[in-house]
Amino acid sequence: MKSIIELDGKTLTRQQIGGIVNGIATVALSADSVERIRLSRERIENRLDEGQTIYGVNTGFGKLSNIKIEEEDIELLQLNLLRSDATGVGVPFPTDVVRAMMVLRANALARGFSGIRLETVQLLLDLINKEVHPIVPSQGSVGASGDLAPLSHLALVLVGEGKAEFNGEVMSGNEALEQAGLTPVRLQAKEGLALVNGTQAMTGIGVLTVNEAERMGLAADMAASLTLEALRGITSAFDPALLAVRPHPELELVGGRIRKWLEGSKRVTKQGEIRMQDAYSLRCIPQVHGASWQSFFYAEDRVQIETNATTDNPIVLENGEVLSGGHFHGQPIALAMDFLKVGVSEWANISERRTERMVNPQLNEGLPPFLATNPGIECGLMIAQYTAASIVSENKVLAHPSSVDSIPTSGNQEDHVSMGTTSARQVRQIVHNAARVIAIEMICASQAIHLDKAEEQLSPTTRRFLEKVREFCPPLLADQPIGDEIEALSEYLLTSDVLLNEYV
Repeated sequence: MKSIIELDGKTLTRQQIGGIVNGIATVALSADSVERIRLSRERIENRLDEGQTIYGVNTGFGKLSNIKIEEEDIELLQLNLLRSDATGVGVPFPTDVVRAMMVLRANALARGFSGIRLETVQLLLDLINKEVHPIVPSQGSVGASGDLAPLSHLALVLVGEGKAEFNGEVMSGNEALEQAGLTPVRLQAKEGLALVNGTQAMTGIGVLTVNEAERMGLAADMAASLTLEALRGITSAFDPALLAVRPHPELELVGGRIRKWLEGSKRVTKQGEIRMQDAYSLRCIPQVHGASWQSFFYAEDRVQIETNATTDNPIVLENGEVLSGGHFHGQPIALAMDFLKVGVSEWANISERRTERMVNPQLNEGLPPFLATNPGIECGLMIAQYTAASIVSENKVLAHPSSVDSIPTSGNQEDHVSMGTTSARQVRQIVHNAARVIAIEMICASQAIHLDKAEEQLSPTTRRFLEKVREFCPPLLADQPIGDEIEALSEYLLTSDVLLNEYV
């Protein structure tokens, strides 16, 4: 039986979102949220009854905010907002992103600052639980005034318009609701704006990416441990007293993790036993990986805050005031995603350098050239390093910070935007690319250990993980294509929590 996660707008975690997205949990509103939503709606209706002018409720939007909307046109205003803003283009977001967006939007509305009706929020929860997934194009958000285009495509399905996927088929929003046994809503004052004004597209991608990046970072640390054994690396560089004199917590975290994983290894060496120093890609693992973990922890913190934040406009405050502000602006997430881009790219960059050391006969401590079983007639893993080099080069282009760009919109009323959704889309691609680079390093380390007949000398921990690597790519006995093996192993590294649950 699926667990039920109550949305209260305060305590939702990225791990819970992962469970909902993967279909192992359903969602419901907490009792407190139901009451907060009811009171927030009441405040909006009271202000309208008093004849107050409220942005986006009885006025136009953006540059058109000075235009007063007559009472009989208020419902049409909200529907037109969804229709006009649904201008996204490009490949649709994958289902996991769409589900994350829906969960985050529902959780934001559960905070009770948006003035939406309870029945509208409940329909959004029903879409999640019955797996009705709006088709949301991935391009078109500038990341300020919220993710207007993506959220509008999502919200259209609530009113029986747009497109959705249900039971594996794409159909009209109305047909998807009908097949799921649901009834579309008729939007009232403020509700269209409450649905589309927010950062849930960039944050939804961000949540999923942070989950994957955590697995990726642990995989990078494990790949480095295997490479240290393959190349008989010097563990003196990971001495706790040495690391403590530069007290970055993440640096010491990585050093301690690798010491733990290499405990009992007969392959690693001490300073002076074989050579005095290793190359930077081995010796500086704590410093480089640790800095990448800094970017991860920063992004994780920002995403957690945004997950339980109100990001629309105007805000219905508990004192009854309805105030316009800038909570829709995606800059906090944009900067976090751009920082994570660089950190994850560096996990891949240094991994590729370790791969080069294993395959290059000038650098690999006497291993066969390119880790070939029969060098010359066979090329071994020569081209695997080419693939890694190609990917890390691509990541360098993707890592350019999107948040430094801003193009004014809405007649220059919205004269600074975040481009945060672009940052989020790019960082997820970087994470997936990096997983392939890490998989290549693991396969090369596996091959090096096989050729050196060193399995019995590994630490118990790395030997156990090596067995898992070899389930995806056994040692190569001759040249063969391994693209499928790299893809399968990288997918495992992105989706499995084995390192988090069994090794950390």
